[in-house]
Amino acid sequence: MQKLGIEMIAAYSPEARGRSERAFGTHQGRLPQELALMGITTMEAANGYLRDIYMPRFNEEFCVQASEEGSAFVDLGEVDLDEILCEQHERKVGRDNCVHFEGRVLQIPSNPYRCHYIGATVRVSLYGDGRVALFHGPRKLVEYDEKGGAICNWEKAA
Repeated sequence: MQKLGIEMIAAYSPEARGRSERAFGTHQGRLPQELALMGITTMEAANGYLRDIYMPRFNEEFCVQASEEGSAFVDLGEVDLDEILCEQHERKVGRDNCVHFEGRVLQIPSNPYRCHYIGATVRVSLYGDGRVALFHGPRKLVEYDEKGGAICNWEKAA
């Protein structure tokens, strides 16, 4: 959130928790009765009723007009969300110039910047699709597919 410039405002106040709990209570109290009155007994029919009847009616009744026009969303600009929305871990490079991560042994290929990375701390980025990348500082050293095969040696490609 910090990298995206988002400030988190937690709902720790009893008032905020009470509002959400009352809303859940309203839905839990109303829905079973409405579904029974409509003779709805299947999940498919219940989802259709929620989508087509219940939610539009509920939103019409409780919707509040925004105090200002326009969007509250801010353009991200040149942001690589894959690099932000990934797990990041630090690892020490072993004496074999490899990093051990989640049962995989990831070898760092040679590059013109250093002859080896033995003892260096690198960042391991684990992406949602299973890819893994190794970074030394801001420099991406190598990227692997979900099976540990090198996809691209970024220093040789540059």
